Amino acid sequence: MSDRRIEDLLARMTWAEKLGQLQITYHPDPARTRALISAGMGSIFWQGDAEATNAMQRHAVENTRLGIPLLVGLDVIHGQRTIFPTPLALAASFEPRHAEQVASVSGREAASGGVNWTFSPMIDVSRDPRWGRIVEGFGEDVLLNSCFGAAMVRGYQGDDLSAADAIAATAKHFVGYGQPEGGRDYNTADMSEYRLRNVYLPPFQAVVEAGAASVMASFNTIDGLPVHANRRLLTGVLREEWGFDGVTVGDADGVMNLIPHGIAANAADALKLAFAAGLNVEMGGNVVADGVPTLSEAELSPVVVDAAVRRVLALKTALGLFERPYVVAEREIVAATPEHRDIARRMAPDTMVLLKNDGDLLPLADRERILVTGPYAESTDHLGAWVQAFATPAGRIVDALRERLPGTDVVVSAGASFLGTDEAALRAAAASQAAEIGFAIVFAGEPSNISGEAASRSDLRLPGEQEALIHAIADTGVPFVVVLESGRPLVVSDWFDRAPAVLQAWHLGTEAPAAIVSALMGETAPSGKLPASFPRSSGQVPTHYSHDNTGRPATTGGSMAPTTWDPALHGPNNVDDKYASKYLDLDLGPLLPFGHGLTYTRFEYSGARLREGDVALNALRDGATFGLEITLTNVGDRAGDEVVQLYTHDVVAHRVQPVRVLRRFTRVHLEAGESRAVSFELGFDDLAFWSESHSVPGFDVEPGAFEVFIGGSSEAPLAARITVGAPQHALSREPIAHRYARSTQASTTGVAS
Repeated sequence: MSDRRIEDLLARMTWAEKLGQLQITYHPDPARTRALISAGMGSIFWQGDAEATNAMQRHAVENTRLGIPLLVGLDVIHGQRTIFPTPLALAASFEPRHAEQVASVSGREAASGGVNWTFSPMIDVSRDPRWGRIVEGFGEDVLLNSCFGAAMVRGYQGDDLSAADAIAATAKHFVGYGQPEGGRDYNTADMSEYRLRNVYLPPFQAVVEAGAASVMASFNTIDGLPVHANRRLLTGVLREEWGFDGVTVGDADGVMNLIPHGIAANAADALKLAFAAGLNVEMGGNVVADGVPTLSEAELSPVVVDAAVRRVLALKTALGLFERPYVVAEREIVAATPEHRDIARRMAPDTMVLLKNDGDLLPLADRERILVTGPYAESTDHLGAWVQAFATPAGRIVDALRERLPGTDVVVSAGASFLGTDEAALRAAAASQAAEIGFAIVFAGEPSNISGEAASRSDLRLPGEQEALIHAIADTGVPFVVVLESGRPLVVSDWFDRAPAVLQAWHLGTEAPAAIVSALMGETAPSGKLPASFPRSSGQVPTHYSHDNTGRPATTGGSMAPTTWDPALHGPNNVDDKYASKYLDLDLGPLLPFGHGLTYTRFEYSGARLREGDVALNALRDGATFGLEITLTNVGDRAGDEVVQLYTHDVVAHRVQPVRVLRRFTRVHLEAGESRAVSFELGFDDLAFWSESHSVPGFDVEPGAFEVFIGGSSEAPLAARITVGAPQHALSREPIAHRYARSTQASTTGVAS
């Protein structure tokens, strides 16, 4: 349909029909839904299967005056029928192609049933794991959210949005939703313009550039103004600065939330504020109530309404709905196919993170008997948050173990439930059997329903009495492994040192049992990296790698030092570090840093080097790049994957800079003994930051010193120093000795000659 056809349709629409195109709602009664469509509603939620959805499309196309087809929305987050690892788990792979494949398969399955619009991906940078929706995004880093968000847009939409297996993507939640006060969902996210521009907006700009068809407004406030009514963001930044011309949609009842926010007196006021700010579609169905428009032409600008309707019609045109409004019901994918299950199983090892592996306890050696305990041993709750009832379920880990080890006696002892209390007898029985058998695997974690939306937690430790179970197993002295399934980073400090091996498996979806067992047995190797730091305690949150430096950075951990320090009684104390930014009762930094993750072999980094040549600052601004290279060697006895990470730090700038920022990452596969040169090209974007105080407000590079770190986590050592001068960019002529070894025992960093 051409623009001329859209304008012709627009000219023939009544005010009520126009407003009807600007709302989406759900009603469980199909007759009521048809009545809403008859009144002009232009978008509905999925009806449950292809046949029911076709019936609603047919009603819109054949039984309404203008015959405009429907947008059919659904939250297709990490699978429709086949459930894949959650987005946070996908981010742990540091492999955006996995996200693109998940979105492609999920979109294909959803489109076969009549869905044409998904409310995904979520690209909220989140540095507070108390917030339950951290599971729905890609963690604490700006670059990860940008890369994975853009990859999912490509997967959902493909090269041609009108293709039968493509669906429209929605980038959410614009903006700042991932950092609510106290980690409480729907709460205020108050922040400076500086932080908004450097941390929270860049992923959205990346997905807009990737072609996202729509953007969803967030529930939170920014500068005291809810985003659903924030014209500066919805129109000023999104449309006027970035040139976005797609559809902006509200979150569920987000417009009506303006009333309890206290900036709207009633529904009419809320709608006027939202549409004037730049919203196009209200999710909730309050624009046209019982066939009667809530707002008149005198209350809402016809120019604003027409612009919104044009965008909705343009999206329907791009999806090919006017030519192909129906799907072939007989071809609907109603369950996970073997091909799709295989895809889910093959990507899973890249998402699992081996947190520790003392004595190379993993992969498992052949054993006559194994005790499995903990709530996840027999649970089928592996799908994770944001999964619909029609998803293909997962099986049990104990069954997968028995299938994989037919000659091993796999003994089950419950040990603990997810949320139970007074389970001392269960623990005692499990510990007794562990002592008798001589080896145990504890399958622990949080169930899916306590992560995701409206699932904030103040205490990030394992729920119920699972920690007590781990201690009971540790008290026996037998070797054991802890496998964690969760939708967020957990606080594991109380027992982490007592567990010889710990595997973070997240929620991996339909193929979780088979994938976890395969990794434990060494058929595959966990090779993921943490996309969010694991704090030492809930009180330490937020703790993240890319924090701003302070005027009094700490160099030693907490000591709980008394006023008078007696070395004979209390040991040595760095008194000069007392007045520094730290907790008295915690060591510095997170327990496990962003980017951390081991595998079943060992890697060594050496020989960091800069490509020769000078680049003038103006040339850098014009697109010139410079290169860095490092040698990676697999010094273990089996093949494996390593995620090489490069971070930068702007040493002196007119605004305080983060201590490190992830700029590049790449997954490298090496055979045992193999070495390979890993190269990175860096340019303007890798050294720039946003400031309103630049000569031209925006992103720019300032002359001065920069440090580059390369390694296997955010604690990677210094690899190079660069000086950007005016007018020259002089690459350091002093090579920095670089040797960084990572083993299955621990992550060790250091610079040595």
